[in-house]
Amino acid sequence: MSASDLVRLSASDLVPPSASDLVRLDVTGAVARLTLARPARHNALVPELVDGLVAALDRIAGASLDALVLAADGRSFSTGGDLAGFAAVPRGQRRAYADRLVGGLNRAILALIELPFPTIARVQGPVTGGALGLVLACDLAAMSRTAFLAPYYVAVGFAPDGGWTALLPDRIGMARAREIQLLNRHVDADEAARLGIVTAAVDPDALDPTVDGWLATLAGHEAGAILATRELLMPAEATAAIATRLAAEKARFLDMVDEAAVDAGLARFLNAPRIQKVEP
Repeated sequence: MSASDLVRLSASDLVPPSASDLVRLDVTGAVARLTLARPARHNALVPELVDGLVAALDRIAGASLDALVLAADGRSFSTGGDLAGFAAVPRGQRRAYADRLVGGLNRAILALIELPFPTIARVQGPVTGGALGLVLACDLAAMSRTAFLAPYYVAVGFAPDGGWTALLPDRIGMARAREIQLLNRHVDADEAARLGIVTAAVDPDALDPTVDGWLATLAGHEAGAILATRELLMPAEATAAIATRLAAEKARFLDMVDEAAVDAGLARFLNAPRIQKVEP
């Protein structure tokens, strides 16, 4: 499938009907843009949204493209798993719901890593919970100074998912990854750039020019050399190791999701004052 073939496809062609309103995939020239489109809920992740991400990524996996930009509508990039959605699922059914959600998120993360062209995350707002994995899976990430990162797992009672243990320690070191998660600390854009979680922290009005500049630079480089660089930096055995670690995150998440402590944590978190927190 060529890029020109993809241009003629609509979003409803690219993802299942149940997910077509939650994810958009547009291709202009040799650049694909994949957008989380649930802004009224801060792009919180639900099974239909991650299924749509996976379907869209599958459709472009064989395309001849210069790059993919992963973006989001609204104020937030994504607040991770929809906690109100989790709270609405009765205990006893929550494990199956989480299996589909976390399993789909893991597939999306691995699909981003395995694409044969560079990926850029455009992070205009907060990234919390498992949504961080979508950013970490990209080759480059530009983050607005209006955004921040935060885990929230210990506040709610979930085990970490979305690469917080599978990807983040390799990026910033075990000690710093442990500190951020155990203390449930917010990381602003400038610190995220200093730590290497994202490539650049920029003012909001510089976000699109930064992404566009990277796209222009990539388009001017030899595609084969870019592919070789990416494959050497992330060989098949490294991707397999990440898949194993993501599977371990999912297994621990499923083990804990039906515990009574999660009910209490969800109620406490959803009813807490909204202080430097994004909650749909």
